[in-house]
Amino acid sequence: MIKEKTAHDIASVLIEALPYIQRFKGKTVVVKFGGNAMVDEALKHSFARDIVLMKLVGINPIVVHGGGPQIGELLVKLGKTSDFVNGMRVTDSETMDVVEMVLGGLVNKEIVNLINRSGGKAVGLTGKDGDLIRAKKITMKSSPIDDEASEIIDLGHVGEVSSIDPSVVDMLGRSDFIPVIAPIGVGEDGHSYNINADLVAGKVAEVLRAEKLILLTNTAGILDKQGQLLTGLSVQDIDGLIADGTISGGMIPKTRCATDALKGGVNSVHIIDGRVNHAVLLELFTDQGVGTLLLPRPR
Repeated sequence: MIKEKTAHDIASVLIEALPYIQRFKGKTVVVKFGGNAMVDEALKHSFARDIVLMKLVGINPIVVHGGGPQIGELLVKLGKTSDFVNGMRVTDSETMDVVEMVLGGLVNKEIVNLINRSGGKAVGLTGKDGDLIRAKKITMKSSPIDDEASEIIDLGHVGEVSSIDPSVVDMLGRSDFIPVIAPIGVGEDGHSYNINADLVAGKVAEVLRAEKLILLTNTAGILDKQGQLLTGLSVQDIDGLIADGTISGGMIPKTRCATDALKGGVNSVHIIDGRVNHAVLLELFTDQGVGTLLLPRPR
Protein backbone atom coordinates (compact mmCIF):
# COMPACT_ATOMS: atom_id res chain seq x y z
CA MET A 1 0.00 0.00 0.00
CA ILE A 2 1.24 3.50 -0.87
CA LYS A 3 1.85 5.69 2.18
CA GLU A 4 -0.46 8.69 2.43
CA LYS A 5 2.33 11.28 2.04
CA THR A 6 3.81 9.42 -0.93
CA ALA A 7 0.39 9.12 -2.56
CA HIS A 8 -0.22 12.85 -2.04
CA ASP A 9 3.15 13.69 -3.62
CA ILE A 10 2.44 11.48 -6.64
CA ALA A 11 -1.01 13.00 -7.09
CA SER A 12 0.42 16.52 -6.82
CA VAL A 13 2.93 15.80 -9.59
CA LEU A 14 0.22 14.42 -11.87
CA ILE A 15 -2.11 17.36 -11.21
CA GLU A 16 0.72 19.83 -11.85
CA ALA A 17 1.35 18.17 -15.21
CA LEU A 18 -2.31 18.18 -16.29
CA PRO A 19 -2.63 21.76 -17.62
CA TYR A 20 0.62 21.38 -19.59
CA ILE A 21 -0.58 18.12 -21.15
CA GLN A 22 -3.85 19.81 -22.10
CA ARG A 23 -2.07 22.85 -23.53
CA PHE A 24 0.44 20.94 -25.64
CA LYS A 25 -1.79 18.12 -26.90
CA GLY A 26 -1.55 17.98 -30.69
CA LYS A 27 1.44 20.34 -30.75
CA THR A 28 4.86 19.63 -32.26
CA VAL A 29 7.93 19.74 -30.01
CA VAL A 30 11.42 19.42 -31.54
CA VAL A 31 14.06 18.04 -29.18
CA LYS A 32 17.79 18.23 -29.89
CA PHE A 33 19.44 15.26 -28.18
CA GLY A 34 23.13 15.64 -27.37
CA GLY A 35 25.80 16.02 -24.69
CA ASN A 36 25.99 13.76 -21.62
CA ALA A 37 22.46 12.52 -22.24
CA MET A 38 23.76 10.68 -25.33
CA VAL A 39 26.59 8.78 -23.62
CA ASP A 40 25.31 8.04 -20.09
CA GLU A 41 23.27 4.81 -20.12
CA ALA A 42 20.76 5.88 -17.45
CA LEU A 43 20.22 9.25 -19.13
CA LYS A 44 19.75 7.63 -22.55
CA HIS A 45 17.00 5.40 -21.20
CA SER A 46 15.29 8.21 -19.29
CA PHE A 47 15.33 10.36 -22.45
CA ALA A 48 13.73 7.58 -24.49
CA ARG A 49 10.96 7.15 -21.91
CA ASP A 50 10.37 10.92 -21.88
CA ILE A 51 9.87 10.93 -25.66
CA VAL A 52 7.51 7.95 -25.55
CA LEU A 53 5.41 9.52 -22.79
CA MET A 54 5.16 12.77 -24.77
CA LYS A 55 3.78 10.82 -27.73
CA LEU A 56 1.33 8.88 -25.58
CA VAL A 57 -0.22 12.06 -24.11
CA GLY A 58 -0.80 13.50 -27.58
CA ILE A 59 2.32 15.61 -28.20
CA ASN A 60 4.24 15.13 -31.47
CA PRO A 61 7.95 14.88 -30.55
CA ILE A 62 10.63 15.11 -33.23
CA VAL A 63 14.18 14.20 -32.22
CA VAL A 64 17.29 15.67 -33.87
CA HIS A 65 20.57 14.27 -32.57
CA GLY A 66 24.26 15.02 -32.65
CA GLY A 67 27.15 12.61 -32.30
CA GLY A 68 30.45 14.51 -32.26
CA PRO A 69 32.12 12.42 -29.52
CA GLN A 70 31.14 9.16 -31.23
CA ILE A 71 32.54 10.43 -34.54
CA GLY A 72 35.77 11.45 -32.83
CA GLU A 73 36.15 8.06 -31.14
CA LEU A 74 35.79 6.14 -34.39
CA LEU A 75 38.20 8.46 -36.22
CA VAL A 76 40.79 7.83 -33.50
CA LYS A 77 40.31 4.06 -33.88
CA LEU A 78 40.86 4.46 -37.61
CA GLY A 79 44.03 6.47 -36.98
CA LYS A 80 42.63 9.67 -38.46
CA THR A 81 43.21 12.99 -36.71
CA SER A 82 40.57 15.72 -36.53
CA ASP A 83 41.20 19.41 -37.12
CA PHE A 84 38.74 22.01 -35.87
CA VAL A 85 38.13 25.59 -36.99
CA ASN A 86 35.90 27.67 -34.72
CA GLY A 87 34.52 24.47 -33.22
CA MET A 88 33.72 22.88 -36.59
CA ARG A 89 35.37 19.64 -37.64
CA VAL A 90 37.21 19.89 -40.97
CA THR A 91 35.52 17.10 -42.92
CA ASP A 92 37.22 15.63 -45.97
CA SER A 93 35.55 12.89 -48.04
CA GLU A 94 36.96 10.08 -45.92
CA THR A 95 35.84 11.76 -42.70
CA MET A 96 32.40 12.38 -44.21
CA ASP A 97 32.05 8.64 -44.80
CA VAL A 98 32.69 8.11 -41.08
CA VAL A 99 30.24 10.89 -40.17
CA GLU A 100 27.50 9.26 -42.25
CA MET A 101 28.23 5.85 -40.80
CA VAL A 102 28.15 7.12 -37.20
CA LEU A 103 25.32 9.66 -37.38
CA GLY A 104 23.07 7.97 -39.93
CA GLY A 105 23.87 4.45 -38.76
CA LEU A 106 25.22 3.70 -35.30
CA VAL A 107 23.91 6.65 -33.30
CA ASN A 108 20.60 7.08 -35.14
CA LYS A 109 19.70 3.42 -34.91
CA GLU A 110 20.65 3.25 -31.23
CA ILE A 111 18.24 6.10 -30.42
CA VAL A 112 15.52 4.50 -32.55
CA ASN A 113 16.05 1.21 -30.72
CA LEU A 114 15.95 2.87 -27.29
CA ILE A 115 12.64 4.58 -28.07
CA ASN A 116 11.15 1.40 -29.54
CA ARG A 117 12.22 -0.66 -26.52
CA SER A 118 10.49 1.91 -24.31
CA GLY A 119 7.20 1.34 -26.13
CA GLY A 120 7.41 3.95 -28.90
CA LYS A 121 7.49 3.61 -32.68
CA ALA A 122 10.54 5.55 -33.85
CA VAL A 123 11.73 5.92 -37.44
CA GLY A 124 15.32 6.93 -38.20
CA LEU A 125 16.04 9.48 -40.92
CA THR A 126 18.92 11.50 -42.26
CA GLY A 127 18.47 14.76 -44.12
CA LYS A 128 19.01 12.79 -47.34
CA ASP A 129 15.79 10.79 -46.86
CA GLY A 130 12.90 12.27 -48.79
CA ASP A 131 15.18 15.21 -49.66
CA LEU A 132 14.50 16.42 -46.11
CA ILE A 133 17.51 18.71 -45.66
CA ARG A 134 19.08 20.66 -48.52
CA ALA A 135 22.53 21.90 -47.57
CA LYS A 136 25.08 24.34 -48.84
CA LYS A 137 28.79 24.31 -48.16
CA ILE A 138 30.03 26.60 -45.42
CA THR A 139 32.85 28.93 -46.44
CA MET A 140 34.97 30.69 -43.86
CA LYS A 141 37.56 33.41 -44.06
CA SER A 142 40.64 33.61 -41.88
CA SER A 143 41.21 36.74 -39.83
CA PRO A 144 43.43 39.16 -41.74
CA ILE A 145 46.96 39.67 -40.37
CA ASP A 146 48.35 43.20 -40.74
CA ASP A 147 47.77 44.24 -44.37
CA GLU A 148 47.36 40.72 -45.71
CA ALA A 149 44.00 39.74 -47.19
CA SER A 150 41.81 37.11 -45.57
CA GLU A 151 42.13 33.58 -46.89
CA ILE A 152 39.27 31.19 -47.61
CA ILE A 153 39.32 28.22 -45.22
CA ASP A 154 38.04 25.01 -46.77
CA LEU A 155 36.14 22.97 -44.16
CA GLY A 156 35.31 20.25 -46.66
CA HIS A 157 31.91 18.61 -46.23
CA VAL A 158 30.65 21.00 -43.55
CA GLY A 159 27.39 22.65 -44.43
CA GLU A 160 24.49 24.75 -43.30
CA VAL A 161 20.80 24.37 -43.99
CA SER A 162 19.62 25.97 -47.21
CA SER A 163 16.09 24.54 -47.10
CA ILE A 164 13.98 21.88 -45.40
CA ASP A 165 11.12 19.88 -46.90
CA PRO A 166 9.03 18.97 -43.87
CA SER A 167 6.56 16.66 -45.63
CA VAL A 168 8.09 13.34 -44.54
CA VAL A 169 8.66 14.46 -40.94
CA ASP A 170 5.22 16.05 -40.73
CA MET A 171 3.57 12.87 -42.03
CA LEU A 172 5.43 10.69 -39.51
CA GLY A 173 5.03 13.10 -36.62
CA ARG A 174 1.26 13.30 -37.04
CA SER A 175 0.89 9.53 -37.10
CA ASP A 176 1.98 7.01 -34.49
CA PHE A 177 5.65 7.38 -35.43
CA ILE A 178 8.43 9.41 -33.82
CA PRO A 179 10.97 10.82 -36.33
CA VAL A 180 14.63 10.66 -35.27
CA ILE A 181 16.78 12.82 -37.55
CA ALA A 182 20.55 12.70 -38.13
CA PRO A 183 21.90 16.14 -39.19
CA ILE A 184 23.24 15.20 -42.60
CA GLY A 185 22.14 17.21 -45.63
CA VAL A 186 22.67 16.94 -49.35
CA GLY A 187 23.90 19.77 -51.58
CA GLU A 188 22.95 20.68 -55.12
CA ASP A 189 26.21 18.99 -56.14
CA GLY A 190 24.88 15.70 -54.71
CA HIS A 191 27.51 15.64 -51.96
CA SER A 192 26.67 14.93 -48.32
CA TYR A 193 27.28 17.62 -45.70
CA ASN A 194 27.68 17.43 -41.94
CA ILE A 195 25.53 20.12 -40.27
CA ASN A 196 25.46 21.30 -36.66
CA ALA A 197 22.59 19.49 -34.94
CA ASP A 198 21.41 22.61 -33.07
CA LEU A 199 21.01 24.43 -36.38
CA VAL A 200 19.09 21.54 -37.93
CA ALA A 201 16.80 21.29 -34.89
CA GLY A 202 16.13 25.03 -35.02
CA LYS A 203 15.32 25.00 -38.73
CA VAL A 204 13.08 21.93 -38.41
CA ALA A 205 11.20 23.62 -35.56
CA GLU A 206 10.90 26.81 -37.61
CA VAL A 207 9.57 25.11 -40.75
CA LEU A 208 7.09 22.98 -38.79
CA ARG A 209 5.98 25.99 -36.72
CA ALA A 210 6.69 23.94 -33.61
CA GLU A 211 5.25 24.88 -30.26
CA LYS A 212 8.63 24.35 -28.61
CA LEU A 213 12.29 23.70 -29.38
CA ILE A 214 14.19 21.95 -26.59
CA LEU A 215 18.01 21.90 -26.65
CA LEU A 216 19.72 19.50 -24.25
CA THR A 217 23.11 20.72 -22.99
CA ASN A 218 25.78 19.84 -20.45
CA THR A 219 25.03 22.91 -18.34
CA ALA A 220 22.11 24.02 -16.19
CA GLY A 221 21.12 26.49 -18.92
CA ILE A 222 22.13 30.10 -19.48
CA LEU A 223 23.97 31.42 -16.42
CA ASP A 224 24.68 34.97 -15.32
CA LYS A 225 28.19 36.14 -14.42
CA GLN A 226 27.68 34.86 -10.86
CA GLY A 227 26.74 31.40 -12.12
CA GLN A 228 23.04 31.73 -11.37
CA LEU A 229 20.48 30.30 -13.78
CA LEU A 230 18.63 32.80 -15.96
CA THR A 231 15.19 32.07 -17.41
CA GLY A 232 12.25 33.85 -19.01
CA LEU A 233 14.63 35.60 -21.43
CA SER A 234 13.53 37.39 -24.60
CA VAL A 235 15.37 37.73 -27.91
CA GLN A 236 16.33 41.25 -26.85
CA ASP A 237 17.70 39.94 -23.52
CA ILE A 238 19.87 37.39 -25.37
CA ASP A 239 21.35 40.10 -27.60
CA GLY A 240 22.27 42.10 -24.51
CA LEU A 241 23.81 39.11 -22.70
CA ILE A 242 25.99 38.33 -25.72
CA ALA A 243 27.02 41.98 -26.01
CA ASP A 244 28.12 42.21 -22.37
CA GLY A 245 29.95 38.87 -22.45
CA THR A 246 27.60 36.95 -20.14
CA ILE A 247 26.91 34.53 -22.99
CA SER A 248 30.16 33.46 -24.61
CA GLY A 249 31.97 30.58 -26.29
CA GLY A 250 29.91 27.60 -27.38
CA MET A 251 26.72 29.02 -25.89
CA ILE A 252 26.66 31.82 -28.50
CA PRO A 253 25.77 29.62 -31.51
CA LYS A 254 23.25 27.71 -29.38
CA THR A 255 21.46 30.90 -28.32
CA ARG A 256 21.66 32.32 -31.86
CA CYS A 257 19.97 29.14 -33.09
CA ALA A 258 17.33 29.64 -30.38
CA THR A 259 16.64 33.26 -31.26
CA ASP A 260 16.46 32.46 -34.99
CA ALA A 261 13.82 29.83 -34.21
CA LEU A 262 11.84 32.30 -32.10
CA LYS A 263 11.99 34.90 -34.86
CA GLY A 264 10.86 32.19 -37.28
CA GLY A 265 7.65 31.48 -35.38
CA VAL A 266 8.54 28.91 -32.71
CA ASN A 267 6.61 29.84 -29.55
CA SER A 268 9.35 29.07 -27.03
CA VAL A 269 12.83 27.56 -26.75
CA HIS A 270 14.19 25.69 -23.74
CA ILE A 271 17.92 25.21 -23.12
CA ILE A 272 17.92 22.50 -20.47
CA ASP A 273 20.31 20.39 -18.41
CA GLY A 274 20.61 17.04 -20.14
CA ARG A 275 22.54 15.66 -17.15
CA VAL A 276 19.28 15.53 -15.16
CA ASN A 277 17.20 12.37 -15.35
CA HIS A 278 13.91 12.98 -17.22
CA ALA A 279 14.97 16.57 -17.96
CA VAL A 280 12.56 16.85 -20.91
CA LEU A 281 9.50 15.88 -18.85
CA LEU A 282 10.54 18.11 -15.96
CA GLU A 283 10.86 21.09 -18.28
CA LEU A 284 7.60 20.43 -20.13
CA PHE A 285 5.27 19.39 -17.33
CA THR A 286 6.38 21.17 -14.14
CA ASP A 287 6.09 24.77 -13.04
CA GLN A 288 9.77 25.12 -12.14
CA GLY A 289 11.47 23.35 -15.05
CA VAL A 290 15.17 22.47 -15.30
CA GLY A 291 16.69 25.07 -17.58
CA THR A 292 16.36 28.39 -19.36
CA LEU A 293 13.13 29.40 -21.05
CA LEU A 294 13.46 31.76 -24.02
CA LEU A 295 10.53 33.69 -25.48
CA PRO A 296 10.11 35.88 -28.57
CA ARG A 297 9.46 38.99 -26.49
CA PRO A 298 9.53 40.09 -22.85
CA ARG A 299 6.72 38.84 -20.66
